[in-house]
Amino acid sequence: MPNKYILLIDDHAMFRTGLRMVLNTGLKDIEVIEAGTLNEGINSTTNKPDVILLDIKLPGLNGLEGINLLKRKWPLTPILVLSSQDEPETARQALERGATRFISKANTADEIVNAILLVLQGNTAPHIRQASVRQNVANSGMQTHLTRRQLEVLDLLCQGMSNKIIGRQLSLSENTVRSHVQAILTFLQVSSRGEASFAARRSGLVG
Repeated sequence: MPNKYILLIDDHAMFRTGLRMVLNTGLKDIEVIEAGTLNEGINSTTNKPDVILLDIKLPGLNGLEGINLLKRKWPLTPILVLSSQDEPETARQALERGATRFISKANTADEIVNAILLVLQGNTAPHIRQASVRQNVANSGMQTHLTRRQLEVLDLLCQGMSNKIIGRQLSLSENTVRSHVQAILTFLQVSSRGEASFAARRSGLVG
């Protein structure tokens, strides 16, 4: 018997198959329950899912509109929204409607697995801090503030610019920008650019 149940709702069968294989490889003692629509997902299992992975673009009722329905049936189950769109507004809407995390489909397999693993381990606290993100615990060994250059990168990231465009704006190589972006994600404790933008605005790091 599996210890954990993951409900994966996505209308692309090939993506579901690929992600199920990734999860079965990266996580122990889980069962992935697949569904192609919200209605199918809600009626697909008698077991309470430990995590719901929800695509935004679905036929019929989309993922954003379906968050409330899923929370009504499984109020304590964390919902991780998956999207090929990594736009700040999309992330904001998902998180404000009750999603625990917003995961870009452009993330690596390891990043997706790690985000899910954190939630399975009980890290389901509100993901966007109300207090300033600058108040990271100093003895945690984590970076305690963003550098001036990282703040510049963050500002342009929040404007929706790609790494390549940010590099041109700041006269940096794309690899350097990528490193700054990764440091920003780690500092903000988020897993996508959309979440980073939302967290930065909520914490006052950008206007």
